Amino acid sequence: MQVRKFLPAVALAAVLLPTMGLAQEAEAVPGFDEIGPYIMTTLLFCMAGFLVFFMAAGFAMLEGGLVRSKNVTMQMTKNIALFSIAAIMYWLMGFNLMYPADWTIANWVGPFFSQTVLDPVGIAAADANLGYASIGSDFFFQLVFVAATASIVSGALAERIKLWPFLAFVVLLTGVMYPISGSWQWGGGWLSQAGFSDFAGSTIVHSVGGWAALAGALILGPRLGKYGKDGRVNPIPGSNLALATLGTFILWLGWFGFNGGSQLAMGTVGDISDVSRIFANTNMAAAAGSLAAMILTQVMFGKVDLTMVLNGALAGLVSITAEPLAPTLFGALWIGAVGGVIVVFAVPFLDKLKIDDVVGAIPVHLFAGIWGTIAVVFYNEGASLMTQLTGIAAYGVFTFVGSAVIWYVLKMTVGIRVSEEDEMKGLDMSELGMEAYPEFSKG
Repeated sequence: MQVRKFLPAVALAAVLLPTMGLAQEAEAVPGFDEIGPYIMTTLLFCMAGFLVFFMAAGFAMLEGGLVRSKNVTMQMTKNIALFSIAAIMYWLMGFNLMYPADWTIANWVGPFFSQTVLDPVGIAAADANLGYASIGSDFFFQLVFVAATASIVSGALAERIKLWPFLAFVVLLTGVMYPISGSWQWGGGWLSQAGFSDFAGSTIVHSVGGWAALAGALILGPRLGKYGKDGRVNPIPGSNLALATLGTFILWLGWFGFNGGSQLAMGTVGDISDVSRIFANTNMAAAAGSLAAMILTQVMFGKVDLTMVLNGALAGLVSITAEPLAPTLFGALWIGAVGGVIVVFAVPFLDKLKIDDVVGAIPVHLFAGIWGTIAVVFYNEGASLMTQLTGIAAYGVFTFVGSAVIWYVLKMTVGIRVSEEDEMKGLDMSELGMEAYPEFSKG
């Protein structure tokens, strides 16, 4: 009888003791209020990274539409190759070069020999950096920005540059130059300490790509027949404006990840609200840039120029990238509109200087990037115009001079430009031996 009375007690203990043990273990596991921000920010980086990755397709389509049909395959090849190179070089040295633990000489030189290492498989919450995000998501998000910078150069130098020298330049741009200059701001370097402000990279990404493209265009020279001896500018129409328009819409979509992900946090109500605010401002700036270019080309030339409208949208996006959070929707509208106006005046300005930019990358990414970085002072109370100008100058001098040296060395050693015969034939056949549109006659 007493045994029967004891058995229920034993059974109850058998149930409760493991439960009590689990409760004690649960107390050691961080709650969602601790791991939630880590999870949500990691998710933000992944989703935003996917969107920015898709911008690679946008650049490829835009360039493929704005070059002649005999050079389309080359642009597709350059774009997939440059992204692949950027991915490897940023792992090999770029990421750790751009983000030193402490701003010291030792921690700046060391990353030249230090590859990115991801979090362990199945990392426990207690071992993760719960104050930020996973290394893998952060690395991937930063990587796609690097590739975007290289894509800017690709379009400007289209139709006359050799493949392998261009890719050699991409190796140095994505592995060394971009990470070093990026560390000045995003890596906690001297510009960050000075108060320079560039939220998502109007200068750090876009003008860097523009400066590199400008140096390359000057050393490479214009396409055959682009400029007449009498100073006349001879238009060279692209092969497919529908493709270029598709590329612009893809870039527009990807920009939501570019700017929205740069909030760098999604773990609070304020963070996610700010991300949505960034989306709205980004979209407004693009819309205003395209309409400003449309209206201005109608007024100046008597007809709307679609290529200007497309680049106007992109210039609006570049313009708002330096500060997409603080402005009102009206602020985003006028900042983007100014970017669209800049493009319409900058394209013929470059032609007057006989600087041949096939896709308008320099006006869009360099000129509008400078404007966007200056425009920060209108809505960011902590921004100083002098500091912003200092940052613009620093990035300009470093990137332009460094790029010019690299382009010149490549020109003097392996050569960077195809022969006149190959240029007339088209780079698809002369460099690659295949055509994008083999059923059509060459244009």
